[in-house]
Amino acid sequence: IAPALLLAFSKFPEQESLDISQASEGMETSTQVLEKKVHQKQKRSLRPTDLLSMIANISGCLPYMLPPKCPNNCLANKYRLITGACNNREHPRWGASNTALARWLPPAYEDGISQPKGWNPNFFFNRSQLPLVREVTRKIIHASNEAVTEDNLYSDIIMVWGQYISHDISFTPQSTNRAAFLRGVECKTTCENQKSCFPIKVFANDTLSTGRECMPFYRSSPACGTGAHSILFGNLSALKPREQINGLTSFLDASTVYGSTPAVENRLRNFTSKEGLLRTNVRYYDNDREYLPFVDQVPSPCAQDPNSDEAERIECFMAGDSRSSEVISLTAMHTLWLREHNRLAKALKKLNRHWSSETVYQEARKIVGALHQIITLRDYVPKIIGPEAFNQYLGLYKGYDHRINPTASNVFSTAAFRFGHATIHPIIRRLNAQYQDDPDLPSLHMHEVFFSPWRLIKEGGLDPLLRGILAKSAKLLMQDQMMNEELTERLVVLSNNGSLDLASLDLQRGRDHGLPGYNDWREFCGLPRLETQIDLNTVIANRKVAEKIMELYSNPNNIDVWLGGLAENFLPGARTGPLFACIIGKQMKALREGDRFWWENSHVFTETQRHELRKHSLSRIICDNTGLSEVPPDAFQFGKFPQDFESCDNIPGINLEVWQESNQQEETCGFPKRVANGNFVNCSEFGKSMVIYSCQHGYQLQGEEQLTCTSRGWNFQPPVCIDINECESQINPSCHTSAKCINTIGSYQCACTDPYELAEDGRTCLDSGRIPKGSLISIILGVTMVSGLAVLSWIVICRWGGDRRAVSLSPYQQGSLKGQEPLGRVCGVLTVGGELYKHCK
Repeated sequence: IAPALLLAFSKFPEQESLDISQASEGMETSTQVLEKKVHQKQKRSLRPTDLLSMIANISGCLPYMLPPKCPNNCLANKYRLITGACNNREHPRWGASNTALARWLPPAYEDGISQPKGWNPNFFFNRSQLPLVREVTRKIIHASNEAVTEDNLYSDIIMVWGQYISHDISFTPQSTNRAAFLRGVECKTTCENQKSCFPIKVFANDTLSTGRECMPFYRSSPACGTGAHSILFGNLSALKPREQINGLTSFLDASTVYGSTPAVENRLRNFTSKEGLLRTNVRYYDNDREYLPFVDQVPSPCAQDPNSDEAERIECFMAGDSRSSEVISLTAMHTLWLREHNRLAKALKKLNRHWSSETVYQEARKIVGALHQIITLRDYVPKIIGPEAFNQYLGLYKGYDHRINPTASNVFSTAAFRFGHATIHPIIRRLNAQYQDDPDLPSLHMHEVFFSPWRLIKEGGLDPLLRGILAKSAKLLMQDQMMNEELTERLVVLSNNGSLDLASLDLQRGRDHGLPGYNDWREFCGLPRLETQIDLNTVIANRKVAEKIMELYSNPNNIDVWLGGLAENFLPGARTGPLFACIIGKQMKALREGDRFWWENSHVFTETQRHELRKHSLSRIICDNTGLSEVPPDAFQFGKFPQDFESCDNIPGINLEVWQESNQQEETCGFPKRVANGNFVNCSEFGKSMVIYSCQHGYQLQGEEQLTCTSRGWNFQPPVCIDINECESQINPSCHTSAKCINTIGSYQCACTDPYELAEDGRTCLDSGRIPKGSLISIILGVTMVSGLAVLSWIVICRWGGDRRAVSLSPYQQGSLKGQEPLGRVCGVLTVGGELYKHCK
């Protein structure tokens, strides 16, 4: 598997994100095609707004540009929607999945609309060209694996948590349009900037060149209604610059565990369980503990054990986020939370036998989401931005504020929170029960664990890996040791098809997203702009690094924000400089204050439940879900074993008994009836007990959704869940027009006629390039018929006329034929296959 394709697999959007991406790109392409025609005509039959609406409808963008329908029942205050929608009742799309990332500053595109900085080679910024991103990597960012300064305060798990949490907050789908429109060029093969392709130039003597002039780079998908969609009207005041999609909910809500769309959530749940469990792996176990299930795509592109045969394939794992198999340390974190959900769900069901499986699932999900928030804001963020910045930008929680937009910002997800890439250690270490090196499990370089879930299953499971990231230091970000060669030279090396450079990808992504420069963000944060080399030296202690930056960029205003933020001196007690501390602090405040379901909000949990939640920690999660018996009290704090470790018996955790409920409702109305392919949840409002029914993804409710318990029993009969015929949708067709839609129970399939086959999106038919089976059969039949006719013709020729016989002759008889003609017959000689035959008529 080529590195770019493997990375694309992990970045491939889920179906809803995919639909939006394709609709948006279709809308963008349509407007570009129409632009010339509209400008050629002075008289227009349609007003611009009408034309845009028509294009939005035809492309499929319109449904995603309309506000979502928010539920109006008593559950609206009890559990958050899986999509994050309707969290804010006045702005139901704020923080929801598959909406545009927030802009805190206007974007900086070369054309003001969508072309990223560096798109046109002759474009100058402050009288100079921007350096190529690979040049920045090689001259400033790259460091050898040996040049690693280890963090004396924090363990390696702090890096893993940062990566894991970033995957809870944002995911920007790459463009699904693999070919540039009208020219049919693939991004993976072209080195030209066109439409979705923004390749990274490499140098002839570059270790990554391997005969290539560039590394492939797919632009992020645009959000519907942005980019070039208004260019065709020629009205500059109406132009809306390109925005990028966040495929996840912005909220800290454990979407890494549960997904951000109903379809993903549906795949992850175990609906046969009465305990509200998540699906687990049915083939492999880790000392009787659970692994994540495998993805449905078989074979998946993950690496395989070189010593095993094809029958022993270990596929990529499936979790709430598609990147869960990128590195095994991240996979371990995903696995921990899968186990924690199932542990909590089983315990809650024992305490509340009357709870439906849906209630158990939602209550466990609610607790897991709260723990993600607590660990992140209490234990992680203060260590990253430092206590002063934490107090400045966050401070104490004052309650939910409906005026605050919690949507993840573009600069946070694309630059600031990617500071963690510079804290990745080049070595993955695995330790035994005494926290010593294990000769059977040697240390691995990072490139050996990319997309390699087999190493977890076949090489000791979670425990040795978790010991390694708990008892070993994180890499310390140093100005002259930003990123090691595992990431700049060997990213995703699974074959001989080359590798990628994470630093260059980060820089190129920032330009792709139109992020303003370093100085603009310093000004945004109330920090002084840097105009000279002397100014730069005040924030970058390493003078050589500051000089290299000025040499490449010529002007501080040109510096990419990701690089500028990385290079700054740390704040006291922090692991970031003032700029990234500001951006991360502001984002975390928005995620906290703008979330109606934040765990500290008074209606979400009771006071006794909040008291119990505060006791829990990442260390306790590890104790409850692995074979480790001794852990650091604070998992992020680096310590020596055994003196800085505690027995799990002394690590506090939640007492779930405060979640126990009495079942008064059942005494009056009886237990609510179950429905096939659906479930229900109890809630109360205005002193009345109610039950809310819902259907699994792929089914729709028929009947009353909400039943109320009265003195005479339930006020309505329970509803039923009927199969949705996805193939009937006209507004948002399930399959592309090139494919045939076949409805199935609870789902649908897109089918192609031979020789076409389904593309990776599962809904579009592409030419496979092979001969159709029907044509092949016709050819075979044709050849057979022609051969048959030839043989038949020969037989006819051989046996023309009425009475005809053929007799094989000996050489003696052949010689005696001449001059001899039997009475009443005319005879001759026929040669067949080298033999002479006498035939008479």
